[in-house]
Amino acid sequence: MTAKGASMGEYRIIGGNAASGEVQISGNKNSALPCLAATLLTDEPVHLLNVPDIEDVQVMIELLLDLGSTVVREDAHSYTITSGSRNGLLKRNLVEAVRGSILLLGPLLATNDEVRLTPPGGDVIGLRRLDTHFMGLTSLGSDCTINEVGEIHIRCRHKSLIGADIFLDEASVTATENVIMAASLAKGESIINNAASEPHVQDVCAMLQKMGCPIEGIGSNRLRIKGQQRLGGCEFRLGSDYMEIGSFIGLAGASGGQLLVKGVQHEHLRMIRLGFERIGITFVEDGPSSLLVPRKQKRILTKEVGGHTAKIDDAPWPGFPADLLSIITVCATQMEGSILIHEKMFESRMYFIDWLIRMGADIILCDPHRAVVNGPSQLFGSTVTSPDVRAGMALVIAAVCAQGESVIQNIYQIERGYEDLAGKLQALGLEIERTE
Repeated sequence: MTAKGASMGEYRIIGGNAASGEVQISGNKNSALPCLAATLLTDEPVHLLNVPDIEDVQVMIELLLDLGSTVVREDAHSYTITSGSRNGLLKRNLVEAVRGSILLLGPLLATNDEVRLTPPGGDVIGLRRLDTHFMGLTSLGSDCTINEVGEIHIRCRHKSLIGADIFLDEASVTATENVIMAASLAKGESIINNAASEPHVQDVCAMLQKMGCPIEGIGSNRLRIKGQQRLGGCEFRLGSDYMEIGSFIGLAGASGGQLLVKGVQHEHLRMIRLGFERIGITFVEDGPSSLLVPRKQKRILTKEVGGHTAKIDDAPWPGFPADLLSIITVCATQMEGSILIHEKMFESRMYFIDWLIRMGADIILCDPHRAVVNGPSQLFGSTVTSPDVRAGMALVIAAVCAQGESVIQNIYQIERGYEDLAGKLQALGLEIERTE
């Protein structure tokens, strides 16, 4: 079930053109959702800048409105949000439309002492555990239960949450963000060990610091948070979306174009650079906030030392991002050689490869986690369906590289994470039409 007004839609793409020109990167989707949720932690106005204009953000804003927040859209990418009662009835279709709705648990528990939430939705990419969320919030002094229909109920045991020394059983991004937000208003100090440290987690921490919560260890796996009685408003600018950056690097490299990517943070791209170099795609810095993907590329899949087939696998930050494995996979179909793609984190994410095989890709899907890609392959236009945000973008890249016309259905899943994708691709000289 999608959010109100969301369109399933489809893209029609005529392949064979190289993506060339320049593209402006949007704000980080994975920062926007927790930062929007964090506005619930204060009664004062919060001004958020560089917010991407995407479906997931609109759903989260509707959820905030349901909770009594006042939301003023200052322009296409900035909002001023002031919290209200925080005890509204959340619409089930909105909660189920976006996985990020789970991020309401931490701030609502910290401000209401009790929260009920229907099961969150989002991408269908395998088991998305809630245990780590419950472990962290329980450590802060709450009781967490899920009933037979999946509804979440969490209640403080005392009048407020109590700071604690917490060890998470996995470095879950959203669980870390929930615990950080809850700990910001807990009584005393909290230490989160085995915390996720992705750039979007760093954004949440930086925003909470601006709101008056001291946090040490940002960017590491050990965070020390001094809980406050109250937090204030602030102005905060979201970082750039390095997943979108990686997607456009892959688009240019696979299609053979030359692309200037603007609005980047180079410090977030070191492992992404290594991953793309492994499949024969390079990029260079072009000023403090831009990079250039040159037209001339090696386009050869790297061998390991000794001549063995190379492997690319995902890992928590600062490892190669799981969200970009789909992009790397489709890019590898256009390069010379063989490579093993190992998706270790989600057991259903690789199933979109069946669509690539239908389009002509030479890929052996070994099991739900591993695939061997042999290239280069001539891809052919086909009708395919987007199962999730990143696989959907990978199918767009495949369609751009393919001979003939492709139709990509269920583009709601893509537009949950990419702002004005059709418009950006048209500006790069690609033949794409968006239809309802």
